[in-house]
Amino acid sequence: MPDTTESTPGWLSSDELQLVRARMPILYVEAVPVRVDESGEVTSIGLLLRIGPDGIVSRTLVSGRVLHHERVRDALLRHLEKDLGPVALPRVPASLQPFTVAEYFPTLGITPFHDPRQHAVSLAYIVPVSGDCRPRQDALDLEWFSPQEAGSTVVLDDMPGGQAVLLKQALAHVGCLS
Repeated sequence: MPDTTESTPGWLSSDELQLVRARMPILYVEAVPVRVDESGEVTSIGLLLRIGPDGIVSRTLVSGRVLHHERVRDALLRHLEKDLGPVALPRVPASLQPFTVAEYFPTLGITPFHDPRQHAVSLAYIVPVSGDCRPRQDALDLEWFSPQEAGSTVVLDDMPGGQAVLLKQALAHVGCLS
């Protein structure tokens, strides 16, 4: 038994995470941040601009792991705040039923979703935000697109690992896919 006390419960060291990723699926949450009008219709979709480990700039959704002993709702709020800032004012749905479940595999072609590091299961949510969104952490920028722009091949082609498929599913879920 270690002599030190873990000060950040739920976090794994890089080596531990790599070992776990090689042996079992990891649970993630993903969020499609949206702006809605007074009637609840989606008017814009927010996509993050990031530089990946390979140095490629791409557009992504809010995404992150669910920690040990963390509620899905808390993980969703934590990642929204981490990526969009503390005053984004997200409205997490009252029901935590995701609009879809995405299964990421390290092997291409099993599903449209690919993550070379791991097998991951991701619960995907559409989350209205009404506050001031300022990207933080490893995001370079946050850009708002109309639903038509977000569904265009120009935007979708900039999304890695199958996230374009996830965005199209989100657009269809809210009735914005033409």
